[in-house]
Amino acid sequence: MPRSPLVPARLAFLPFSARAAVAEGLVTRSMLRSRAWLRLLPDIYVHRDGYRADDHRMWCDAVALTLPPGGAVGGLSAAYLWGVDLLARNAPVTALVPGATRPRPRPRVRCTLARLPAEDVTRFGGLPVSTPLRTAFDLGRTLPRTEAVVAVDALLNRRVVKPAALTDYLAARPGWPGVLLLREVLGLAEPLSESPMETRLRLLLVDAGLPVPIAQHDVYDARGRFVGRVDLAYPRLRIALEYEGDHHRERAHFRQDVARLNDLRAAGWVVLRFTADDVLRHPARLVAQVTQAVRERSAAGSDTRSPGRQMR
Repeated sequence: MPRSPLVPARLAFLPFSARAAVAEGLVTRSMLRSRAWLRLLPDIYVHRDGYRADDHRMWCDAVALTLPPGGAVGGLSAAYLWGVDLLARNAPVTALVPGATRPRPRPRVRCTLARLPAEDVTRFGGLPVSTPLRTAFDLGRTLPRTEAVVAVDALLNRRVVKPAALTDYLAARPGWPGVLLLREVLGLAEPLSESPMETRLRLLLVDAGLPVPIAQHDVYDARGRFVGRVDLAYPRLRIALEYEGDHHRERAHFRQDVARLNDLRAAGWVVLRFTADDVLRHPARLVAQVTQAVRERSAAGSDTRSPGRQMR
């Protein structure tokens, strides 16, 4: 039985340039025509053991090998590398390309012409990538408003970007496209937001004219005992708003949630719980439910002086 050909360690799992690998004598063109290798992009191959169709990092590695000098991985792909995954399945890699000539379109690659000074590019795992600050700047001014707030919230929450630094960065680039949108986004941003759906829930309420809720609010009972942290809150009215993700369905988490919910109610709080379906498909109903709770609590004259002290 013939042995499988030995795969050079450098080519075992990561994408590589066929031209460079052949020039170094690591493989031959005839070897690359075998089923052991997959062509990702023109001149870019990967060994079958390193191929994962939906692995965005693999595609970033592949696209980085095709970038012109001064280019970088950017946009949502850069955010992914910085720990913020907002990508759809099979999303193309965003490539920032300096200059005036856009490269030919290719599957799994979205090329964007960009002014890209050297200080806006760094290295991540060997890849040229836009800095977290430039990434937040780009996403906050180019995405649709809600998605822009989601992206900026997520980067701020990861603490790879600081609000003051992004504000200063924006102020130094007044003529760039989309800066008016980014100014609005910064006014809506909340670094404490812990998930994209929490951000979307908060924006629904704000856009409906409801008060801006407090994110990640700590609740204490009348004896000063910590009861729990809620996603969003109107502390004066003792209204908590919770987004319920899939992880809440796990048995242990479900039991903890039930106990916490009972403690919140005992402390005089109304708790409204919402799912992705509520936020994305029934926003008007969600807003109506929150509005009703606010009106009822306001009419009842509830405030934080009855039971428990409210703390961040």
